[in-house]
Amino acid sequence: MRDENAVRAVGAFAGGIAGSGNVCGILLGGVAVISSLYSRGSLDEKENPRLWAASRKFLERFQELAEPFGGISCRDIAGVNWQDREAVREYYADRESTRKNCIQLVGEAAHALGVLLEEAAAEGRDNR
Repeated sequence: MRDENAVRAVGAFAGGIAGSGNVCGILLGGVAVISSLYSRGSLDEKENPRLWAASRKFLERFQELAEPFGGISCRDIAGVNWQDREAVREYYADRESTRKNCIQLVGEAAHALGVLLEEAAAEGRDNR
C-alpha cells in the first residue's frame, strides 16, 4: 500500500524532527505506522490497548538497534548538523558517511516492526 498523504505527513521527521537532530525519524515513523493501525480516529472511539503495547515494544527494540550508535537521536546516529549545508551535502555524497548507519537502521527497524506487527496480529487472533 502506498499512501502519498501518509508519506507527506511524516516528511519533517527527517533529520530528527525538522533537521533538529532530536529523536530519530525512523523511530517516529515506526510509531506512526503503529498508531495508524491501532489508534482511535476520534474521542468517541474506544482506544485499542495494542497501541501502547506495540509502541512500547517498538521503542525498546529500536533502543537496542540504535545502541551501537550511541542513542536514539538523529544526532547520535547520523552525526550531522542538518543546519550546515556542506555537512548535509557530504552526508549524501560520501558513500562512507554516517548515512550508511541510517540505511542499516531503516532496514533493521522495518524488519523489527514487521515482526512486531505479525506477533500483535497473531495475539489478536489467539484472543478471539
